[in-house]
Amino acid sequence: MSRLDQARARRLRSAVGLGLIAALAGGGCTGPADTSSAAIHKVAAPTSPLPTVPPAQPPPRLTRAKVDAAVDRLDGVVRDAMRRTGVPGVAVGVVHDDEVLYLKGFGERKAGAEGKVGPDTVFQLASVSKPVASTVVAAAVGEKTVGWDDPVVEHSPGFALKDPWVTRHVTLADLFSHRSGLPDHSGDLLEDLGYDRSYILGHLRYEPLAPFRASYAYTNFGLTEAAVAVARAAGTSWENLSADKLYRPLGMDSTSSSFADYEKAGNKAVTHVKQGDTWQAEFVRDADAQSPAGGASSTVRDMTKWLRLQLGNGEFEGRQVVDADALDETHLPHIVSEPPHAPAGRTGFYGLGWNVGYDDQGRLKLGHSGAFALGAATSVTLLPSENLGIVVLTNGAPIGVPEAIVSTFLDTAQTGGPTVDWLTFIGPLIQQAAAGDRSETDYTKPPAPRAPARADGAYTGTYANDFYGPMTVSAQGDDLVMQLGPKKQRFTLRHYDGDTFSYRTTGENAVGLSGVTFGVGSDGRADKVRVENLDTTGLGTFTKK
Repeated sequence: MSRLDQARARRLRSAVGLGLIAALAGGGCTGPADTSSAAIHKVAAPTSPLPTVPPAQPPPRLTRAKVDAAVDRLDGVVRDAMRRTGVPGVAVGVVHDDEVLYLKGFGERKAGAEGKVGPDTVFQLASVSKPVASTVVAAAVGEKTVGWDDPVVEHSPGFALKDPWVTRHVTLADLFSHRSGLPDHSGDLLEDLGYDRSYILGHLRYEPLAPFRASYAYTNFGLTEAAVAVARAAGTSWENLSADKLYRPLGMDSTSSSFADYEKAGNKAVTHVKQGDTWQAEFVRDADAQSPAGGASSTVRDMTKWLRLQLGNGEFEGRQVVDADALDETHLPHIVSEPPHAPAGRTGFYGLGWNVGYDDQGRLKLGHSGAFALGAATSVTLLPSENLGIVVLTNGAPIGVPEAIVSTFLDTAQTGGPTVDWLTFIGPLIQQAAAGDRSETDYTKPPAPRAPARADGAYTGTYANDFYGPMTVSAQGDDLVMQLGPKKQRFTLRHYDGDTFSYRTTGENAVGLSGVTFGVGSDGRADKVRVENLDTTGLGTFTKK
């Protein structure tokens, strides 16, 4: 697969992760305060009537009866999705007019084991952590600890990107809205190799940059850098800042930004992947390195408190927990994330930690999905003008279940029933996105005839790479083995053709088999090696020491 094709595939995967597919369902809207009416009425009385100024927020279109009718059908919607997919566990919460209308869990915390999912079962949020994180930062902005437009280097002096000018000017808002110019998913492969947060953030400076503030690319570690800078300005860690500014004030007692807290929870849903026709708890996903972007964990009971805060403009049970203006900034479009695909198509935007979209009536919908390929899928959607929100947490790898439940619920509230089979519609799109990064070369079928490999000694040695660190290639028994990362992860190289081998990728961003091609000098020994899966932005070539 060419780098261009890989970039396109990653954009599709990002679109799924942001909930752009689910955003096709009906929605509602709110926007920034509109002061134009007040300005008009300060002008001297005109000689002819002034036109009526539309309200800042459209009037609600959903009656309580319509919402209640959709809530009444949620049990069946969830059970149908679980029956059709086999996903082990699901939890759902619905808030309307500051009231929790629905709070329920279904299925198993771990497939085949005792323990049912309930409202207080802890799930990993994956990328739903992002709008939670922007809420925390909004609290710090409201307290004047930082400003959304602060350059990151003001609070994180060691931070750097490849372009010095961008380094000096990139702001917290730029990184929270994915418009810094960093490539899609920058740093994620370093995380897969076992590098910690400090190493990853310190190596973003090697990534090539697209045009600043004119390019959108979804970057977990760009957002993480901004969040960590805010915590540094507050004199604390991100994990403590999240608890101090959001979790404790709202009584979100089962919510944390630390993987250790999720791990020690007695009532937690473990992650599952599908193997054939069964779901298995095979992997553990520790996302501490990108905690602000993907490492939070919570329950649907706790998440409904956060929904109430969001829909209440920062107010919760009579207390202004987060400044309304600072929070409102997170709900505004900051960059085009998905151009329209047809002349009459709608544009998708990204705000600050939120996917921002508008429906045919000009109403705003805020949403986000989260996905761990290693076994979690989540989704949240808010219709602020309707004071309506829904959150769905699951413990299965992404196949469209939470997005389909959200879309079916909203569709039913607006039309009385689903206008399409959302699971059938969304599922294949997510599968397409998941398969998009795989190599175009089928490494299970070597060419015939194929050129022989050289003796193992032609390839062995240590190779250097400024971004990924050192690589060691050694002969171990009959195998050629590649070692990468701080924990020296071992990957067996299988001969494909000539000086090209393949290895099986692992981790959150695994894409099956990928290629490893050695460049051999005039002395018959390799002096460089390109790792296909690590070369999406041109940084995957290692040079012999």
